[in-house]
Amino acid sequence: MTNIVFRVVDIAEEAPDIRTLRMVRADGQALKPYPAGSHIDVVGPTGMLRQYSLCMPPEDPESILIAVKREPESRGGSAAIHEVRVGDHLKVSKPRNLLAVADDADRHFLVAGGIGITPLLSMAYDLHSRGAEFELHYFARSREEAAFVDLLESRAEFRDRVRIHLGVPRARHPEVLTTVVPRLTPRSHVYTCGPQGFMDQVVTTFAEVIGEAQVHLENFVASEVDTSEDQAFTVELDTGETFWVPADRSILGVLEDNGVEVFKSCEEGVCGSCVSGLLEGTVDHRDNCLTAADRESQLALCVSRATSERLLIELY
Repeated sequence: MTNIVFRVVDIAEEAPDIRTLRMVRADGQALKPYPAGSHIDVVGPTGMLRQYSLCMPPEDPESILIAVKREPESRGGSAAIHEVRVGDHLKVSKPRNLLAVADDADRHFLVAGGIGITPLLSMAYDLHSRGAEFELHYFARSREEAAFVDLLESRAEFRDRVRIHLGVPRARHPEVLTTVVPRLTPRSHVYTCGPQGFMDQVVTTFAEVIGEAQVHLENFVASEVDTSEDQAFTVELDTGETFWVPADRSILGVLEDNGVEVFKSCEEGVCGSCVSGLLEGTVDHRDNCLTAADRESQLALCVSRATSERLLIELY
């Protein structure tokens, strides 16, 4: 992973347990525009690496902005970022995009739950700059807990396109979401980010109307997988090298043990950094970063396994 050192220049308490960090490159270089919906890897003060969505306008050449929620059950990553102060330096990766805007869509519907507003905020900026037709629906427990709510209500480019749903119980979310359905067309695309149960509801509501391929997810939480029946298999690179992958090892780990350099980050099937090409074989996909269409020709090396005896892959 290529890390660039950034300096924290501003910190704001956006909501209880949610703070934003604005950072500039320590070497003073300007930034290139990034694809809306992108995320970055951030190495915190403890050395722990976590992924955070960029939530500023994609064409901002001066700084980057992330929002970090302190999670009560965090393994230390979010808590450490909440100890960062202005002037501190953090290592940051180049942006990666798993939630891209569909260029062929006629209408875009952004559906955020809680801190899931972060990637969708950057997409709203981008869609406005394109003059695209979009709506942003934002669900939060309360106004106090809704990050960026003042910005969304005050900025002219968002004011008429944002629907904020406060205090709506999870059981009633489908009822609210179905009000969007009459405005969907066969070319509409839906994008969602938030807790897993929330996103499941979004997929259920819209996939049967426009198709699952046109409902896009951003997920930073690894799935829990039963590994008790995992079997060994062979993985072959398109260069001809072949490796045995035991039942208790990942493809990524085996390749690294044998000196094969593979780009990696989260190692949980979330960030997409180790995704590679699938040329032959049948895969048990266990990631949270690839779409159904992606899985026909790609796999995440850190978590995917084979249901066939052999996989032929191409490293990206």
